[in-house]
Amino acid sequence: MTESLWFSAVPRIQEELHFDDRRIRCFADRPRSVYALLSDAVARFPEGEALVDGDLRLRWHEVQGRADELASGLASAGLVPGDRAALVLGNSASFVTIIFALARMGVIAVPIGTRSSASEIAYMLENSGCCAVFCDSETVARLPDAALLPGVRLRVCLSQQPGCQALDEIALAGRGAAPVQAYAGSEEDAAYILYTSGTTGRPKGAILTSLGVVHSTMHYEACMGLGPADRSVISVPMSHVTGLVALVLTAVRCAMTLIVMAVFKAKQFLQLAERERMTHTLMVPAMYNLCLLQPDFSGPALKSWRLGAYGGAPMPPATIEALASKLGGLELMNAYGATETTSPATMTPPGSTASHTDTVGISVPCAEIIIADFDGTPLPTGTSGEIWIRGPMVVKGYWQNPTATAESFTDGFWHSGDIGTMDDSGFVRILDRIKDVINRGGYKVFSSEVEAVLASHPQVIESAVVGRPCPVLGERVHAFVVVRDGASADSLKMFCAERMSDYKVPETFTLSSEPLPRNANGKLLKRQMRDAATEAAQAVFEKHPVRPVENK
Repeated sequence: MTESLWFSAVPRIQEELHFDDRRIRCFADRPRSVYALLSDAVARFPEGEALVDGDLRLRWHEVQGRADELASGLASAGLVPGDRAALVLGNSASFVTIIFALARMGVIAVPIGTRSSASEIAYMLENSGCCAVFCDSETVARLPDAALLPGVRLRVCLSQQPGCQALDEIALAGRGAAPVQAYAGSEEDAAYILYTSGTTGRPKGAILTSLGVVHSTMHYEACMGLGPADRSVISVPMSHVTGLVALVLTAVRCAMTLIVMAVFKAKQFLQLAERERMTHTLMVPAMYNLCLLQPDFSGPALKSWRLGAYGGAPMPPATIEALASKLGGLELMNAYGATETTSPATMTPPGSTASHTDTVGISVPCAEIIIADFDGTPLPTGTSGEIWIRGPMVVKGYWQNPTATAESFTDGFWHSGDIGTMDDSGFVRILDRIKDVINRGGYKVFSSEVEAVLASHPQVIESAVVGRPCPVLGERVHAFVVVRDGASADSLKMFCAERMSDYKVPETFTLSSEPLPRNANGKLLKRQMRDAATEAAQAVFEKHPVRPVENK
């Protein structure tokens, strides 16, 4: 089994559980709730440093004390188990306190990204049926008017704001109230509703269970060898699955120190990492590239940094080599997953990233991955098909959306929408999103393959390849490329032509020095770029109508 490739710390005792129509293998020694993650950390290391947020430093018992007081105050304000409460908050120690107060109460937390528009926030509040919302001074203005969503009866802000109660006032009220009994529900109860990024339409609310969340933190702990001596900087949003599960909740599971960064800026990140002796983080590859561009990116200054995890996109080989030359002791690990897998489904085992740059690693313990045909039939090793994922970390569906749930889940397997292959050793390779495959006159072009070639060009920082409409071939290959000075479309086209079949070579380019558009999860907004390429192509067609030509 692929589990033999992981650290010896991977728990070996497993059991099989049955929930409704799901049959899954689980770690037998798991905590039974999200709140139990915090209780366990306090029991083991009450005086351990838990959170660093600017000048604020909290120990584990202090985090629990704040969360418990807030839970009592929120209970006095009328929140009960099963209620939903949204967090439209940036990264802060208060975010951590709030999610554990809600976990103690059995209230389902609904984190919402701070980059969401007013209409998106209103939709998610209404769709999830939230009765409470937490905001800060930056997001309060985007909350819908109380008259539009009367069901949201409690509005709490981190600071004094009109129409809101201050968080400190709620916590103060909790000090004199009776303690809230820690919620003792099923492990299959919803712990979080996280809305998908919505790159293809309305976002769907993925239901993350306590079991799935706890299991994912144990995956990170075991597969990355994390422990209480580690110090992790979080610079990705806490409101998204990577920040919430891979960093915040994993830090609690491991009782390690979490250092909060409100917004990622490469220079400040490196300064914070040096000052706080960071040992671990998880970012998207673009953030590593921005760090490499900093003149003060120094190995000796970052000698504590031992583990750099990444996800959301492939890490270009040139970036891996540059990091190795700067930080010889840094272990890089790719983590592939989604909101629907509560973060990790695969990871690259220690020491394998440099030799498997074109893969996302192997399945995490207790997970099952198959490469499926269009009808769900498992395909032979090495054959490309859709990646289906099953395991304790897979969500049980979408909130109040049975149609989308039925379309995306079969016998506990989540249909990822990614095309990939698996080799004899269990390493998974992502070829493309199903919707991103380019059909050029009957030839299938995987955008990721073209992007990998472009990434090997010394003057390319990042790229995204899409199909643009063509009245003759259906689609042609177009590349959006962020370049350094001196790169040209002709030189890039020649570079690609020397390394791939002619039908895969981009015929047109959009070159820029600005970063490519991404959503809050760090994923490329290919639909936006595809629309731009389509509009440009349409303008050309209108000026110069194209007649079909044979042998093209």
